[in-house]
Amino acid sequence: MRRLIRAGFILSGAIFTFAYFHALQAQEDVSWPGLSFHPKDRVLILAPHPDDEAIGAVGVIQKALKAGAKVKVVLFTNGDNNELAFIIYEKRITFKQKEFIHMGQVRRAESLAAMNSLGLSRDDVICLGYPDFGTLEIFTKYWGDTKPFKSMFVRKTNVPYADALSPNAPFVGESILNDLKKVLLDFKPTKILVSHPADHNRDHQALYLFLQVALWELKTQIHKPGIFPYLIHVVGWPEPRGFHPELALEPPTELNTPEIPWQKLELTQDEIKAKYDAVSYYKSQIEYDPPYLFTFARKNELFGGYPEISVKRQGAGDILWRELETGEKSTLDNNSKPAGRINSLVYAIQGQDLFIRLFLNRIIDREFGVSLFLIGYKEKEAFAKMPKIQLSVGLGGLHVKEKKQALFIKNVQLVSQHKTLTFKVPLSVLGDPDYILSCARSHAGGGLSLDETAWRILELE
Repeated sequence: MRRLIRAGFILSGAIFTFAYFHALQAQEDVSWPGLSFHPKDRVLILAPHPDDEAIGAVGVIQKALKAGAKVKVVLFTNGDNNELAFIIYEKRITFKQKEFIHMGQVRRAESLAAMNSLGLSRDDVICLGYPDFGTLEIFTKYWGDTKPFKSMFVRKTNVPYADALSPNAPFVGESILNDLKKVLLDFKPTKILVSHPADHNRDHQALYLFLQVALWELKTQIHKPGIFPYLIHVVGWPEPRGFHPELALEPPTELNTPEIPWQKLELTQDEIKAKYDAVSYYKSQIEYDPPYLFTFARKNELFGGYPEISVKRQGAGDILWRELETGEKSTLDNNSKPAGRINSLVYAIQGQDLFIRLFLNRIIDREFGVSLFLIGYKEKEAFAKMPKIQLSVGLGGLHVKEKKQALFIKNVQLVSQHKTLTFKVPLSVLGDPDYILSCARSHAGGGLSLDETAWRILELE
């Protein structure tokens, strides 16, 4: 869903050591050792929408198949919410429910044809059919006894595709998590390619988050696979647009930091051509934006993920904010950063409380606010039952929600000092978790997203 990408700036930080980063720099022109393949490999490609598997990982698919490895592709959504692409492709305007389901079927068929051109069969491509541009809402709000999420244009509250893994499954978090766990248990992948937590598209963020929870829940049942995040949506990246097989795919400037050990998987000329040919099958999306998809058919594919942020408990006294080790920092200085941005984000634990400090580029007012998501995971506790907290700050002060329900929790506190917000959240409010999935987002007065950090994993020591 290209049209709904938020024009945000994903923040980054520095966790990896200087020596490790320079060791990686020295081998930047060599294929990533973790992405060499052998016949016993089982490679799982997780695609938020039909076409992400091609533009993000067709080189991986080719190399894995040549090595004799098994490959499966999972389509998280059918991409059925892009009405502008529908109008351009079908050359007619409609808002009928069945027409958007038809568009989802078209996009799935394109994916099947593209994957078949590479040597995969229909059985190698699994459709889940969850709501395009709705899965992050589901992850943060739709669990337990809540009514299922209703998709925007398809206007359904359950999976509408008969050939999906779980037809008619309700649009709630448990359905998605159960489907991913079923795929993982059945296929037992050794390597997983998944959308990046710094991607600007929220379905891409959600797929990464659901995968992380599924792997935590299955850690005693399957061997831990290698995880290789790939990036698709960052505003203005990659440039120039169009087919440029002579160019390398480089990380976006704002994400090209020591913390993310980006690695290139080099492609041969034949592999680049096969990628171009595979991308050509996605005609419904190409007509909407002809140069865009072919921009990713370059000399290499790019992969790199964030490490977990380890947050140690501190005793009484002044809080030690370890910004260089645990922070989300912008690569722009304060003078060049546009209004409405988050400059940095740091964490600390003191006693039984989590502290989060946001450094902003402007003060909170009626035209500007921020939200902070804190979603805990605890071993041996059902994830559906864990609190999913959103802290929102605007001119009216601090508001707390647990999923969709507004709460008043006296012990959740906010100290606002000009452009700095400090939150104090008892760990009990988060379910006394072992891990926390965290993201901060700034927004205009009307709710339009301005800026957001990547989703990060906090490991509580």
